[in-house]
Amino acid sequence: MIYRYEDLGEDQFEELIVLLCRHLLGASVKGFAKGPDGGRDAKFVGTAELHPSKAAPWQGTVISQAKHTNGYNKSFSEAEFYSEKSQNTVLGKEIPRIRKLRNAGDVDHYMLFSNRRLSGGADADLTAYIAKETGLAKGSVYLCGVEQLESWLKQFPAVAKLAKLDPVDSPLIVSPDELSDVVQAFASHRPTVGAALDAPPVERISYEDKNVLNQMTADYARTQRRLYLKDTAQIQAFLAAPENIKILTAYETAVEEFQLKIIAQRKKYQEFDAVMNYLVDLLFARDPVLRQNKRLTRAMIFYMYWNCDIGLGSDDAAA
Repeated sequence: MIYRYEDLGEDQFEELIVLLCRHLLGASVKGFAKGPDGGRDAKFVGTAELHPSKAAPWQGTVISQAKHTNGYNKSFSEAEFYSEKSQNTVLGKEIPRIRKLRNAGDVDHYMLFSNRRLSGGADADLTAYIAKETGLAKGSVYLCGVEQLESWLKQFPAVAKLAKLDPVDSPLIVSPDELSDVVQAFASHRPTVGAALDAPPVERISYEDKNVLNQMTADYARTQRRLYLKDTAQIQAFLAAPENIKILTAYETAVEEFQLKIIAQRKKYQEFDAVMNYLVDLLFARDPVLRQNKRLTRAMIFYMYWNCDIGLGSDDAAA
């Protein structure tokens, strides 16, 4: 994905969906407003311009809903979103509202947008479920997940621009997947790695000079060194072991993403303390393995910094 929708606020996500619906349906789409039953809908009345196609557009009243989640890598198939056995789900709570609108003649077509992944099987199952429970035709129900959302934003780049989703201005967002694999492997093999060696990795630039170059405060740098320097030798030995070549590849992939994102998103005035804290907090929020190994995760991030894999280093100082 180009955009990390989970980091948008609910209002910004709804604004994005309204702008997109105006491209798909028409300029008269009314933005999300709270109804008497507490639901929030966007509404269009007329003949759609592009949806589902120019040749066979929807006609009548279209109700659109936006269901945003802050969770990472969520899907439509999760029980919290949909379950035929429970109405206490995101979708279950909306079914009575849509049924009520349908019975009153206030909806002919229904669209549901979410920043969740939508598989082909889930799309078919949920569409059939919504149609059965609301009385709408299957062809009048449309679900949009991140895959289709991304496709439309590529087709209509003006929507992303109007919604202020320019990736250059987005927060520092990284994937935890590769680092999670590294931390999990290191945690399980740590007893066999051996005691920490006396000598840490060879510094490519002195720690003090690196801190100045990266604008890391002296107190933060001293604390980091005191807490995690003793772990660096074990981490280096583990990554260098021939049998851990796949883990080393995962580490290098994580380093590449972290470094590129830091370079692109870090503000010139920003102290590196904030970058480090933001990075680990984001990783903890996005991955259960990293949350369960907080100290080791922090040690791994320190190793990246100490080893000049992230942040400015000797080449930057020379330049």
